[in-house]
Amino acid sequence: MRIHHTIRAAIGPVLLLAGAAAAAAGAAGTAQAAGADFQYIGQDDKPHAVPARAGCHPAEGGSSRGVVNQTGMKAALYRDEGCKGQPVAYVLPRTSAPVTAYFASVRLSG
Repeated sequence: MRIHHTIRAAIGPVLLLAGAAAAAAGAAGTAQAAGADFQYIGQDDKPHAVPARAGCHPAEGGSSRGVVNQTGMKAALYRDEGCKGQPVAYVLPRTSAPVTAYFASVRLSG
């Protein structure tokens, strides 16, 4: 059975984040990203989370990997801090996506 490329691309970030969150929980005793609604793997190879509140949030650790958006809001990803400039990518509500562009901040909006 062949898995369609789009499905594989969407599953990858979810599995990556789940594994990283589990590793972080085991190593640090807490799962920083496990209960959050917007999650990503940073350039530092650690799971990070953004609270599910509308507005601009820093993306600590930066990223250019997969993200999981479990919020009911659209996420706009920005290369610069403070959500300045044009978004480099969007992640729709309740989806995951591979992200190839580096981002340093995230704006969640209704």
